[in-house]
Amino acid sequence: MKKIAVSIGDINGVGLEIALKAHKEVSKICTPIYCINEFLLKNAAKLLNIEIPNDFKIAHVDGNFEIKPSVVDQYSGRYSYDSFIKAIELCETKETDAVVTMPIHKEAWSKAGITYKGHTDLLRAHFGEDAIMMLGCEEMFVALYTEHIPLKHVASKIKPNLLESFFIDLDKSLPKTKIAVLGLNPHAGDNGVLGDEERIIEDAIKSVNEKIGYERYEGCLVPDVAFTPHARENYTYYVAMYHDQGLIPLKALYFDESINVSLNLPIIRTSVDHGTAFDIAYKGKANTKSYINAVKYAINIS
Repeated sequence: MKKIAVSIGDINGVGLEIALKAHKEVSKICTPIYCINEFLLKNAAKLLNIEIPNDFKIAHVDGNFEIKPSVVDQYSGRYSYDSFIKAIELCETKETDAVVTMPIHKEAWSKAGITYKGHTDLLRAHFGEDAIMMLGCEEMFVALYTEHIPLKHVASKIKPNLLESFFIDLDKSLPKTKIAVLGLNPHAGDNGVLGDEERIIEDAIKSVNEKIGYERYEGCLVPDVAFTPHARENYTYYVAMYHDQGLIPLKALYFDESINVSLNLPIIRTSVDHGTAFDIAYKGKANTKSYINAVKYAINIS
């Protein structure tokens, strides 16, 4: 069976609860190796009132601090970072076949002095590659052209060279099927009446399709109708120009089962597509579906 390194995320959130609850099911399809130490594992299991499975394999990550459920804390922030780094190392050294990540808390990373905005940002710096963030499930995936940047900066990123590079990298990472590209503006600009960024996007699409040799990318689609049932009959993969443009419809339709996938990297990394859920942390209410789907996806592509 494939071996999967699991970073446990922010231990004050729902990550470890999900790992413990899903372990029996996950261990039937792979060998998970959890990046944590015995001290924190035992304390978390005690708080959760969950027995640690006998075959719960760990890769030791130093750390000795008090678990504070639902609290944004520098120590849990640092530990989630260290757990992720350990998981990456296990994959780089071929001790595992892929990395699956539990959710971190960005403010906790900031409190710990970590400057990266999240997993994908760290992966870009670590590997020196333009990692692409794609989220979704079997029914629909959305790749994000821009991610965690202020909305006021998005339009300035609509540049021919950046778009073409993104489209070419994405093409290498996905099955050979049509990919729908959303416009930036309402009504996809209405032929320049509401904005002219779509002309730049369409030129980039045309250029890349010519380089690839077939009509891979289609657009610009009008954003407010791109995810209707009729439109989704024609597409599984979408490119959104900014974070909420793609993730609001995705999470409205498939919140529980969606996952996060990092593309264009030398390792395979998938993740749950939800946050630390501090509102339900250590209350036994966490849903395991996204995590299980992330594991299955990682196994299938590794």
